[in-house]
Amino acid sequence: MKYIEKNLKENGTLEVWLNRPELHNAFNAELISEIISVFENIKDERLVILSGRGASFCAGADLNWMRAMKDYSEEENFRDSKELARMFRVINDCPVPVIARVNGHALGGGVGLVSVCDYVVSAHHALFGFTEVRLGLIPAVISPYCISKIGESHARAWMLSGERFTAEKALSMNLIHEVVDINDLDIRIAELEKSFLMAGPQASREAKSLVSNVVKSLKTSEDYTCRMIAKRRVSNEGQEGMRALLEKDKANWMKK
Repeated sequence: MKYIEKNLKENGTLEVWLNRPELHNAFNAELISEIISVFENIKDERLVILSGRGASFCAGADLNWMRAMKDYSEEENFRDSKELARMFRVINDCPVPVIARVNGHALGGGVGLVSVCDYVVSAHHALFGFTEVRLGLIPAVISPYCISKIGESHARAWMLSGERFTAEKALSMNLIHEVVDINDLDIRIAELEKSFLMAGPQASREAKSLVSNVVKSLKTSEDYTCRMIAKRRVSNEGQEGMRALLEKDKANWMKK
């Protein structure tokens, strides 16, 4: 795999690393496809640990990927968004526990990755943010998973402003479960790995399935969220926001 590094340990733990450190592990079509492939092929593994190489966990969408989608039609954006939604869905529906090792900033779609993991440990210095609105877009595809974690009040507060927030704030709003110093991150992950593997392998899977089935009625239609972001991408404001990002300019609404 080109953008994903994985390592299956003897104890059944699969380590999965986003491996585009020079681009802060940002999404593109290839990375999305590789993540889908990894999580759709989970079989006998007992635990997954997801992290990022380099300074960031995941910075959301890759600029070159956004440059291509800027000229997509609404239907092309819809199909593109369906693949993104599939990626989040297969992680969320992974039959075994998924622990996120958040080694750095998680922005935009990176927050979506955090939201579909079962347990999240973040380095103290990491920043989070639903930054889409500052590009004239909305965090549509990730919204069902994020809102189920943080609730309507926090979703309104942060999705509407696009402001970044600290790991401590993310902890207080239930987006993540622990905050540790970066130097202690691997120690804590090792402790959690040992703890999660103490569960009966089948019991662990069935417990995750139980939680999923109980809350299933709360999930928002995937087609609805993909349609919402597709419309925003082709809107005047969405186009202007992506133009400004690609040209390293301010969007017109920021110049007033």
